[in-house]
Amino acid sequence: MQTVDHVRLSADEKKLVILDQTQLPNRTEYAELTTAEEMYDAIKKLRVRGAPCIGIFAGFAMFVLAQGFKQSTYDAFAKEFHEKSAYLNASRPTAVNLSWALKRMERVVTEHVGCTPAELLPLLRNEAQAILDEDIAMCKAISEHGLSLLKEGDCVLTHCNAGPIATSKYGTAIGPLILGAERGVKLKAFSDETRPLLQGARLTSWELDKAGVDVTLICDNMASMVMKNGWVQFCFVGCDRVAANGDTANKIGTSGVAILAKHYGIPFYVLGPTSTIDMNCPTGDDIKIELREPDEIKEMWYREPMAPKSVKCFNPAFDVTDHSLISGIITEKGICRAPYEQSLKALFH
Repeated sequence: MQTVDHVRLSADEKKLVILDQTQLPNRTEYAELTTAEEMYDAIKKLRVRGAPCIGIFAGFAMFVLAQGFKQSTYDAFAKEFHEKSAYLNASRPTAVNLSWALKRMERVVTEHVGCTPAELLPLLRNEAQAILDEDIAMCKAISEHGLSLLKEGDCVLTHCNAGPIATSKYGTAIGPLILGAERGVKLKAFSDETRPLLQGARLTSWELDKAGVDVTLICDNMASMVMKNGWVQFCFVGCDRVAANGDTANKIGTSGVAILAKHYGIPFYVLGPTSTIDMNCPTGDDIKIELREPDEIKEMWYREPMAPKSVKCFNPAFDVTDHSLISGIITEKGICRAPYEQSLKALFH
């Protein structure tokens, strides 16, 4: 498997370099970011996306920004660091990995009171690298646990994108498929196109094809037919936040897939690192759902608008899948099953 270098530091470590996911699959373009505004915009406009990837991005972003601070005292440096962290955290409210990674970076500063900025910078660099290294290890472990459920010839339906460019190395939801291909296990996949931003069409199908997985792209409203035909044995999806009761937020349309899977008796699994689990969020009702611009529905992929200008659009980025529809939540520590209040809590003890 070819590893995609999707988030990295420039050679002099003064800039953050990202693979621009909005240009895939037709163009492989990288962007260099130096300002907080550029970094906020990259998250907001999905140039960098995927909950774990956003966490990795946030770690390196804060290191790059900190190098540009003009402050010479600890107190002034810490104040500016917290301000920039809060600014980036406002870019996308649903994915918990963003705030999780920013809090880790802030902790480096708060736990080294009195250090000079010159002393803090290498500590911040190490923490950002640790976030990346830990995610690579987590994705490998998640992929191993997911692959343990599959046998030769199985077909997995997935929604949105939770592959290497949304995470690291193998990815989460499609990690078992990529790991299986690497080991010579013949598996198949159906990739929902995932309206309105087409992450499944542009990104998931691209990643699976590159990895040598037999992938078939379908429109979102075709999932019921392929399930009814008996062509799907499992559904694997990623997640942006998992509530304490097992409700999960993922790309809009995921809950519909889960309902269909329940109807047709197909196991539905959510795959993600423990950093995506928010034990301070009691249920899915407490997850803030991001609303995006209507142009993503009416105009983004068309030469001309596909709806009258006066027509309103409802464009939530995510929906919440009820825990009762989920067969298991696959983390790097193993597979959690209902009751999730107990199995998820046990992960942190």
